[in-house]
Amino acid sequence: METGNITAFIVTNEHSSIQQFRDVAEIILDQSQQRPKLGIILGTGLGALASDINDSVVIPYNTLPNWPTSTVKGHAGRLVVGNLEDQPTLVMQGRAHYYEGYSMDAVGFPVRVMKMLGIDTLFVTNAAGGINPEFEAGDVMLISDHINLIGMSGLSPLRGPNISEFGPRFPDMMHAYDPELRKMAFQVGSKCGYGVHQGVYAGLAGPNLESPVEYRMLKTIGADAVGMSTVAEVIVARHSGMSVLGVSGITNRANLDGTSYTTLTEVLEVGKVIAPKILKIVLGVVRQLQ
Repeated sequence: METGNITAFIVTNEHSSIQQFRDVAEIILDQSQQRPKLGIILGTGLGALASDINDSVVIPYNTLPNWPTSTVKGHAGRLVVGNLEDQPTLVMQGRAHYYEGYSMDAVGFPVRVMKMLGIDTLFVTNAAGGINPEFEAGDVMLISDHINLIGMSGLSPLRGPNISEFGPRFPDMMHAYDPELRKMAFQVGSKCGYGVHQGVYAGLAGPNLESPVEYRMLKTIGADAVGMSTVAEVIVARHSGMSVLGVSGITNRANLDGTSYTTLTEVLEVGKVIAPKILKIVLGVVRQLQ
């Protein structure tokens, strides 16, 4: 719902129920003949990847009860359900973020709906700032691990009553990002001649970008890239037993010395360069899943 230029949405601290996940899954299944096994979440500026979905059905987020709707430019806010390389696939064109006012429970809501649909593999993409000095804008980083700085302060998407139908109270995150999927993705990217790296993603709350001292701190604790998404979705996915591939498009080099600025316009422009690279990697991995 929009009033003038202000997008209105409901912020709640309540925990979602398994029936709410079932209700949304049923709506999606009623609108599509597909029974997706693969889920893909597209980050800022990467929504065009959904154009490769065949026999697709488009479902706007605002038609799905309790589904968080993104308010950020570069996030179309709709599901595309169809076939990707003959693999039944559900694609999220854009995501909701904690900084938009949503609870962490709400941020993880779509992933739990995916699990109810029968999805067992999740690809998560994002736009990220490159902290590693070897990274350049336009590079691709396959996420090998994450630093959950939001969750370490108590903001976990699993906070509240555990839903045992999804997974255990204390899920392990030892291999949050599937090594085999990452190996496939690295091989595809390398064959294409891209600047493909593997590294650690630091998840922060945002929406402000980090200060030079904060960037240097993140570099010190082992982060190669930083962003404001992904980690909560991956935790929910792993809690549910999904295999995860995480891909970051490096849209800018982090401002470690305080001499440059980063804008959303810059991120979106570099995203146009990164999107075809990530698409080829995703398609290459999907072909190997069959």
